[in-house]
Amino acid sequence: MPSKTAKTAAKATVSKTAPKAAAKPAPKPVLKPAAKAPAAAPAPKPVAKAPVKPAAAAPKVEEKKVLTQRQGFKTNEFVVYPAHGVGQILAIEEQEIAGARLELFVINFIKDKMTLRVPTAKVANVGMRKLSEPVLVKKALETLKGRARVKRTMWSRRAQEYEAKINSGDIVAIAEVVRDLYRSESQPEQSYSERQLYEAALDRLSREIAVVQHSTETEAIKEIEAQLAKSPRRGAAKAESESEGDADAEGDVDDAEGDDTSVADEAA
Repeated sequence: MPSKTAKTAAKATVSKTAPKAAAKPAPKPVLKPAAKAPAAAPAPKPVAKAPVKPAAAAPKVEEKKVLTQRQGFKTNEFVVYPAHGVGQILAIEEQEIAGARLELFVINFIKDKMTLRVPTAKVANVGMRKLSEPVLVKKALETLKGRARVKRTMWSRRAQEYEAKINSGDIVAIAEVVRDLYRSESQPEQSYSERQLYEAALDRLSREIAVVQHSTETEAIKEIEAQLAKSPRRGAAKAESESEGDADAEGDVDDAEGDDTSVADEAA
């Protein structure tokens, strides 16, 4: 009887020599259906654009006319405006005022730090004029050497007359005011109102003389005072009698009707 060992060996031999079981067939790959490509997004519908309005045309800018001369006056010229004295025309411009187009002189008064606009059509009415000719300036200087003439009226009335002469723009009339109100060092001082009128007349006269003679105002004042020094002096006694509101006349009366009188020299 074969032993257990022999049986075991035989089983092992049989198991080694036995043909291997047929290999199982590899499973077939499952083919998944291809993913569908995402549907293309629908093309955006064209948006109708609002019609572009043409840009409004820019308002036309009116070109300002460069005016250089009107009514015989031109830019950069010195003129005399009666109420303010000597000024310089800076420009001639057009402006619309109350719906009407006006041409204006732009006048600068340097000393007064003032600018005035005068319609070109009104220059005759306001009395604006050109500078005096040298011959007329000489006549004004000669006037300063004459005798002071004072009316036999109240000071208040004479003051109005002096002021009217100053604002007349007449260089000779202004020189008369300077002559009549001048006081030398040997004469009594002027009253406040007299001094104001004298300085106003002296300022108007010196400014015009300075521009005409191309000199400074200081030089013009010196020339005016030199001419005044040549005039006959007023008598001290008569000068003292004159005061603001005084009805007495100064000097000799030429006639009894209150006409201009000449103040004669009187011995002390």
